[in-house]
Amino acid sequence: MPQQLHRRQMLKRAALAGAGVWLAGRSRGWAGTFSANEKLNIAVVGCGGQGGENLKQVAGENIVALCDVDESRAAGALQQFPAAAKFRDFRRMFDRMQKQIDAVVVSIPDHMHAPVSLAAMRLGKHVYCEKPLTWSIEEARLMAKTAQEQKVATQMGTQGMAGDRSRAGAEVVASGVLGEVTELHVWTDRAANWWPQGVERPKETPPVPKGLDWDLWLGVAPERPYHAAYVPFAWRGWKDFGTGAVGDMGIHNAAMPFVGLQLGRPKSAEIVQTSGLMRETFPAWSMLRIEFAACCDHGPITLYWYDGGKKPSADLIGGRKVAANGAIVVGKKATLYSIEWTGGDWVLLPEEKFRDYKPPEPTLPRAPGQSHHQEWIHACKGGFPTFCGFEGFASVLTEIMLVGNLALRTGKKIEWNAEKMEASQCPEAEPFVKRRYRKGWEI
Repeated sequence: MPQQLHRRQMLKRAALAGAGVWLAGRSRGWAGTFSANEKLNIAVVGCGGQGGENLKQVAGENIVALCDVDESRAAGALQQFPAAAKFRDFRRMFDRMQKQIDAVVVSIPDHMHAPVSLAAMRLGKHVYCEKPLTWSIEEARLMAKTAQEQKVATQMGTQGMAGDRSRAGAEVVASGVLGEVTELHVWTDRAANWWPQGVERPKETPPVPKGLDWDLWLGVAPERPYHAAYVPFAWRGWKDFGTGAVGDMGIHNAAMPFVGLQLGRPKSAEIVQTSGLMRETFPAWSMLRIEFAACCDHGPITLYWYDGGKKPSADLIGGRKVAANGAIVVGKKATLYSIEWTGGDWVLLPEEKFRDYKPPEPTLPRAPGQSHHQEWIHACKGGFPTFCGFEGFASVLTEIMLVGNLALRTGKKIEWNAEKMEASQCPEAEPFVKRRYRKGWEI
């Protein structure tokens, strides 16, 4: 390593490269029994919407089972793979096809991520699970622990982080070129014009549509009558099922700076401003402040979160137009502006200072073909561990966002004791740290 690379850069590059973002070097267990050309037997839980897109990305492998509680949403997938076994209940699928399945793709509402993924990993199956990793903080930690114990390949659906440009951005942040980083601003246009938030529970009780198993859709969540206000995509804003804009887009938009800064678990979270707290749904818009203690060669950092169309000041980026989604990493020497949610379009500011800037040599592994799904498939077959695996990346990034949500769920400042996994002096937060499962659905 060149002598002019100062200590800060060496420490951060070692932290990033030494473990491939926390994972390289761990035992791959039985994954190593696959050859690179051998096809995995994959089961897909959730076949419509994002599940259908994930299915396309893994269709080059053997699709042996399809599971969905809604036949109409899954119709296209069921027709496309007529030879695959069809199920509504993931538990029956695992009971009947345990020996035929190598890996599982989970693309269902947030509240069911952990029940399905944990069941799969406990059977020794590799898992790709959509973001956020889980509905509760305890689940996020349990997912990481189980993945490590079972030695399975895992990947959280943070697709933008597969791009070379996104990983290069993390290397730039880690290089020290920004100087001491003090603030991180992350924002999204969700939920406005995407799904409803800031609304009350509907009073009508229409009949359940044909082909939808409402009890299975509810799963671990408390019982309530069916309504189209929840199914399909609109569930994201409802507290029993989703994690709102914070859980949905915070995972995407904060991912690249999270890696570059090596952010750990937060120490506190509080509301700056909201459209108003609601019992059943997250606010129509909100602004949060999440504090991080000094760690990993960086000082204290404050993360400011904005959603529902709220944005940081354009002054932070020299008066440029603030995109609908993005992140701004503010250092004492420079600022990095990550434009839109992929993290792959970023610029160093002030621009005139960095016209001839050359990013540091790559220290992070690159995804095969810049494909998030192929990176996971390679890892399942014994290749390099995934970038967005449950251990470290997915579990910790999800916990950060869920601690922010604790403030929105309780209306109080959250003093987060990560060691004890509790919100100090806020017992109201406990049910969202450790979920209370519907009878018969305990995990």
